[in-house]
Amino acid sequence: MKIAIIGSGLSGLASADYFVAAGHQVCLFDKARGPGGRMSTRRVESSAGEISFDHGAQYFTARDPVFRAIVDGWEKLGVASRWLDAGADAWVGSPTMNAPVKALAAGHDVSWSMRIEGLVHKENGWQLQSDTGPIDAVFDTVIMAIPAEQAATMLAPWEPRFAAIAKATVSEPCWTLMLAFEKPLGIANPIIRDDPVIGWAARNSDKPGRTGPESWVIQASPLWSVEHLEDSQEDVIASLTDRFAELSGVSLPDSLVISAHRWRYARSGRTAFDALYNDDLKIGVCGDWTLGPRVECAWLSGAALAKLVLA
Repeated sequence: MKIAIIGSGLSGLASADYFVAAGHQVCLFDKARGPGGRMSTRRVESSAGEISFDHGAQYFTARDPVFRAIVDGWEKLGVASRWLDAGADAWVGSPTMNAPVKALAAGHDVSWSMRIEGLVHKENGWQLQSDTGPIDAVFDTVIMAIPAEQAATMLAPWEPRFAAIAKATVSEPCWTLMLAFEKPLGIANPIIRDDPVIGWAARNSDKPGRTGPESWVIQASPLWSVEHLEDSQEDVIASLTDRFAELSGVSLPDSLVISAHRWRYARSGRTAFDALYNDDLKIGVCGDWTLGPRVECAWLSGAALAKLVLA
């Protein structure tokens, strides 16, 4: 088969690995400039050089035995390490959170900066419509490995049942603040969590494989993010910086880097399905939103969908 996968995060790449191993041709399309998805890494230039922030997922677990074997392979490749500060079963990409996704993407045909906006059903398969025009190829099967909200829109003309499931599976947003400082702040605890304003804050520079000056990733709680979703970036930066100073108990010096990012689809919902596939239409859907809001769930969903298609 010739298979198109929309979305090159962990879920889409997990499916791609299974399809290629079974001898099929796979083309992946992603609107981002590079690999990562919710495991993205932001690189920012500063007077101290380039500083990296894991501004999406902060760590992942490997509780499923099949996924654990995948993570063991990542560890041997040097693209994943344990992060004991976050828990005995916590892992991170190394030297950046998106390192495992980059390693997976390197083995596939991925078109980056390619936003797919719709599908056209041809007599012999599916054609993808991008924001710049139709893709000059016809595919036997289309896989959507994208957030539920985006999948719902694309599915609606073709698979209303899947579209309804996706539409009902709402993601929580998250405002994320990135800070870096020339000198250590002297904060004893590398992680702050479960505050009504700041759901999570971590000293990013403490993670395995990281170098450079002290850097922090500060993620607002889901409720605060919803209440302030449309606030200006300047207001969000001010509010989260002030709250971080209060919680850490230090007077913050001038920062090398201060930036905020709004994730509209940060923490996924979940359904009763591992993945969704219509064998008559040859359309499938996968992602963490089908199984639950964890990195591990994204991989498991992508693998489950590939098995449905191959069966």
